[in-house]
Amino acid sequence: MDSNSNTHGENGRHADGPSPKKPKPSSLPITAAEIRSEFAHHDPAVARLNNGSFGSCPSSVFADQAKWQLLFLRQPDHFYFNLLQPSLLRSRLLVKDLINADDVDEVSLVDNATTAAAIVLQQISWAFSQGSFSKGDAVVMLHYAYGSVKKSINAYVSRAGGHVIEVPLPFPVSSTDDIINEFRKALALGKSNGRRVRLAVIDHITSMPSVVIPVKELTRICREECVDQVFVDAAHAIGNVEVDVKDIGADFYTSNLHKWLFCPPAVAFLYSRKCPASANLHHPVVSDRYGRGLPLESGWIGTRDYSAQLVVPSAVDFVNRFEGGIDGIRKSNHAKVVEMGKMLAESWGTFLGSPSEMGCSMIMVGMPGCLGVSSCDDALNLRTHLRDKFQVEVPIYYNPPKDYVEQAEDSGSLVTGYARISHQVYNVEGDYHRLRDAINKLVQDGFTCRMLSSDRKIKNARSVGEINMVRDFRHGLRQWAIAKHGGTVGDFVPEVQQ
Repeated sequence: MDSNSNTHGENGRHADGPSPKKPKPSSLPITAAEIRSEFAHHDPAVARLNNGSFGSCPSSVFADQAKWQLLFLRQPDHFYFNLLQPSLLRSRLLVKDLINADDVDEVSLVDNATTAAAIVLQQISWAFSQGSFSKGDAVVMLHYAYGSVKKSINAYVSRAGGHVIEVPLPFPVSSTDDIINEFRKALALGKSNGRRVRLAVIDHITSMPSVVIPVKELTRICREECVDQVFVDAAHAIGNVEVDVKDIGADFYTSNLHKWLFCPPAVAFLYSRKCPASANLHHPVVSDRYGRGLPLESGWIGTRDYSAQLVVPSAVDFVNRFEGGIDGIRKSNHAKVVEMGKMLAESWGTFLGSPSEMGCSMIMVGMPGCLGVSSCDDALNLRTHLRDKFQVEVPIYYNPPKDYVEQAEDSGSLVTGYARISHQVYNVEGDYHRLRDAINKLVQDGFTCRMLSSDRKIKNARSVGEINMVRDFRHGLRQWAIAKHGGTVGDFVPEVQQ
């Protein structure tokens, strides 16, 4: 830093970055107008009921992110040697307190929960490959595990000789006992034929369908059944449900900070309890910090933008502007999403996908069976239709019909489509009314998802027809060029790819 620069900037912040002193929380809670201002960058035309997928970053936090980015661009060497690691440590210390970890060295910052899963599964793969685990030993995961995590388990574990067992969870679900019973059955299967269960991968909150899983109870069962390691994939958890890693008792726990804690993408933490397995954790991107412990390895994986990891203090400052802080936000979000979910279910003549206590800031709402959601493609097409025609953004889940004869007789229709609605501080009741009215209009108009499939086939047919027309034209042009000039036109008529 040059000698002419100021030591301190505005609001008592150091020119090198935010002050290490923890700011005092505001005595007055944030107002509705201030919340609207913080999220004024959201598209006002869209009812955004999908905070769960990408989260939301308030303007005050991404303004701080821009300051960090400029600090790096202004003097990269100074930033690298003097600012980066102390500032990452500050973020890790805050996460440690938020999740009730014992030691900051148990907390690493990574890009996202998928990266954390790769770190954990990599050491499991090495254990199989090096003979610490026997070929055929089991890894247990929930059927509703996130898609990329399921693929990672197969990529790292199956290829190394591990046997993967999925826990078939019921949905709709009526109680945590349903989940616990299925989990016990899966562990018994994993231990059959003399095998050992080496790892259990448990979601704290499943993504689709969204259900809060009793992770503390399942972890306790794993300990009773001598499962070697427990990894909780809690991508949606922090800022959404209470997180106490010591109380949960898992070996590894990860959650995204950009989903429900207001950080910009992409930043997550990986908690690794002090145990022998933690010593074998390494970041998949190997840098010169390899072997110095996962927190330091993760703190430098080459030149990149680390600003999302550095604004954790700003995100915590934002959270503390709300009455009750992080606990107040999650309790308010849960109460409101349940209220809105019940409102939608009553309007549509359906039901919630789980008891309210098994929900969080997201909840599943059954959609009218007459919409005819009969496949995952139908669910995606209906979601696109709601976005394009009604400016409503909400994920749709297809639940294949099975064992629902009694439900169908009671309700008069088979519910196979569910909307996963989220509630975050920027949402208002009008957002949910737009979804309610959009679905009711589709029902009133006699709409079915088959209509969207037909439209797609017509569009595809038109696309094929246009390609064939261009190909015919090109063929004719080539024949003309050969007859007229003895050459081809390949140099100036591009190939049409199918």
